[in-house]
Amino acid sequence: MERDAAAEYARRLADRRARAARLAAAERRIGTWRLLAVVVLLAGALAVYGWQVLPAWMLAPPALAFAALVAWHARVMPARRAADRAVAYYAGGVARLADRWAGGGRAGLRFLDLAHPYAGDLDLFGAGSLFELLCTARTAAGEARLAAWLLAPAPVEVACARQVAVAALRPRLDLREELAALGDAVGDRLDPVALTAWGAAPARLGGAGRRGAAALLVAASVGAGGGWLLGWWAAWPVAVALVAQTLLALALRGAVRAVVRDVERPGRELGLLAALLARIEREPAGAPSLAALRAALDTAGVAPSARIAQLDRLVTLLDARRNQFFAPLAPLLLWQTQVALAIEHWRAVSGAAVARWLDALGEYEALCALAGYAYERADDAFPELVDGPARFSAVGLGHPLLPASRCERNDVALGPERALLVVSGSNMSGKSTLLRTIGVNAVLAQAGAPVRATRLTLSPLAVGTSMRVADSLQTGTSRFYAEIQRLRQLVDLAGSAPPLCFLLDEILHGTNSHDRRIGAEAVVRGLLGRGAIGCITTHDLTLAGIAEALAPRAANVHFADHLEDGVMRFDYRMRDGVVQHSNALALMRAVGLEV
Repeated sequence: MERDAAAEYARRLADRRARAARLAAAERRIGTWRLLAVVVLLAGALAVYGWQVLPAWMLAPPALAFAALVAWHARVMPARRAADRAVAYYAGGVARLADRWAGGGRAGLRFLDLAHPYAGDLDLFGAGSLFELLCTARTAAGEARLAAWLLAPAPVEVACARQVAVAALRPRLDLREELAALGDAVGDRLDPVALTAWGAAPARLGGAGRRGAAALLVAASVGAGGGWLLGWWAAWPVAVALVAQTLLALALRGAVRAVVRDVERPGRELGLLAALLARIEREPAGAPSLAALRAALDTAGVAPSARIAQLDRLVTLLDARRNQFFAPLAPLLLWQTQVALAIEHWRAVSGAAVARWLDALGEYEALCALAGYAYERADDAFPELVDGPARFSAVGLGHPLLPASRCERNDVALGPERALLVVSGSNMSGKSTLLRTIGVNAVLAQAGAPVRATRLTLSPLAVGTSMRVADSLQTGTSRFYAEIQRLRQLVDLAGSAPPLCFLLDEILHGTNSHDRRIGAEAVVRGLLGRGAIGCITTHDLTLAGIAEALAPRAANVHFADHLEDGVMRFDYRMRDGVVQHSNALALMRAVGLEV
């Protein structure tokens, strides 16, 4: 199936590149023809007005040709940019399928919190991270929603609903291409926080009463002026109407200026948002959650793109006051005041929906990101999410960030019957990778995505890890103290729902073997007593006794290696029992240390 995705991406990439090249060539030709039209127009102007050898109408053909070329260029330029964005989208897909994606996407480092129970240890964010692999979202709202799904497990019913939506969106490659292209056009110009704040801010101007008063005064002024021009009455009714109109404008001047000032950026940003929302509106639902998401976009039965188009028209009308021909009439018509009142009315009706629109867009982009991942990893399975005691049972489990050609898969079973695996093994044999494999797949499963496994069944789990604990010069904290602080955090986490899946690499590595054995068993007993499941890894074979002490709820497993032609070889296969040898001295000799 991945080969099918690769072939389709390659075909579309070639097609979009050819289209982009054609449009770029057309742009160059139009530029040349525009220059030629300008030269002809200037030469004609010289012949008409300088030498006076041609009639003035001769300037019309080159002028019309130039105008037509400008209009043509206005259509070709955005089409070429869209083709370029499509090229970038499919080039990214080809890179992911060829395992050349690391460092070329969106790292999402702003979402990384090193105090989070697992984000740092499981490579959720940064170059070569899970977020970079998944994220095809182009707006800040979409990126934030995807990051939130990775940082917190969803309830079973929510994750299952996402699975259905992802499965429905998986074949919709055109939708993902268009959303990516439109999102690239929006880029960082969309500020969700500022836009939401503008939509939800208290009204500065009154409601329908002031709008009606302004319209009535303008109508009175126009009527009085018309009657005066027709000689029906004297000028004083015109003066009275204009004075009343002026007084209203002065009374509202401060609020009107604030409305006009504050609408400029939101109006522009909502115009960008409208194109994305309009594309979502046209897409058939295909899943209950997608239908609910689409229904949530409407305000009083009107689609968001239509609502935003109303605001766009108001902003255009507002800009008309700067037109040199209309500007003298604008004050007489209370133009700025009336349009500002209409904008505030729009905000009163639709402003609160802005947050809902951004929320729906973020969710839709996040679902499309997972759908794209599912399309590219079609051999990966959707997990079975079940309620009940802590459980993680996988067949053929692999790490999704590893190339498929180098990803060795193992079966892992954790649950009420066997809640703990004590993993021993030599250096570089795969112990830490196993822990990350369990953790990352648990994160993917509870986000609603497929997992790298033939089959995976799990209950709701709060993942907690201790792998990359380090000392801190700034806080004066040793590695050991940092680790026991993290263990304290995980013990506290195990006391709440959902149950904890703990993944502890080289537990209590910073202390002596005697204290380590006693402390590690005490920590593990406490975690299991709170209903948690998990794995610990160790080089210290005395810790293998923990599994014996906690049997049958614990078991020893290991990873092995062998020396072949002077080179250490690893098969990354998990086996039962305790490892029987170490490779530390062999590795030290391999890098040239005299041991």
